[in-house]
Amino acid sequence: MNRVVAAEWLDELPPSDRRAIWSRRDLRRVNFWMGNRPRVEETLRNVFTDRPPRRLAELGAGDGTFLLRLAQTLCSQWPKVEVSLVDRQPAISPAVRRGIQECGWSAEVVTADVFDWLKTKRQFDGLIANLFLHHFHPDALARLLALAAGSAAAFVACEPRRSPTGLLTGRLLWLLGCNSITRHDAPISVRAGFCGTELSSIWPGGNWQLEEGPAGLFSHLFVARRNAA
Repeated sequence: MNRVVAAEWLDELPPSDRRAIWSRRDLRRVNFWMGNRPRVEETLRNVFTDRPPRRLAELGAGDGTFLLRLAQTLCSQWPKVEVSLVDRQPAISPAVRRGIQECGWSAEVVTADVFDWLKTKRQFDGLIANLFLHHFHPDALARLLALAAGSAAAFVACEPRRSPTGLLTGRLLWLLGCNSITRHDAPISVRAGFCGTELSSIWPGGNWQLEEGPAGLFSHLFVARRNAA
């Protein structure tokens, strides 16, 4: 199955649109069934075994609930982490931001194009992307990964796995009560997803350790960590 990137309806709706609010709620359930949050949590723990990170950022943070759940499970071992939630149209409620802060983490909500923001050359211990990279065409994706490599010591991405099984399952989301936006976007996300070592092949060369492959039934996990000097 060749990779095909197409527009998703949720990306075109304003955050306050009731259909977008419903769809973001759908995505929280989809994330749960995909197991992405515990998978990313385990990966982050494995990446930062020597010392906790001080600065993290999530690219395409959406409503912020993914990072909130990470904060709630990691804050006891990782105190006082500074996090940036980056999105072109963030839909982060005061309750989500307050929840992150109640974990003892500081939360910065950034409304920006991810390319423009990464070009500011701010440095982070780690960057996280959950169901985000598949939105980009090959040239833009290569530019994004190059900017990410220059901005952090580690990068963790959990994306849709491009497969016939994922495509079939995406068409059955009506069984979970997902709305028309989510049902439209799900097969598009799968077709734009990844398999094999597609992300590793375009990650910039250098002193990096790369891991990539299937994760669970429907996800594709990519990890890049800079080797110690």
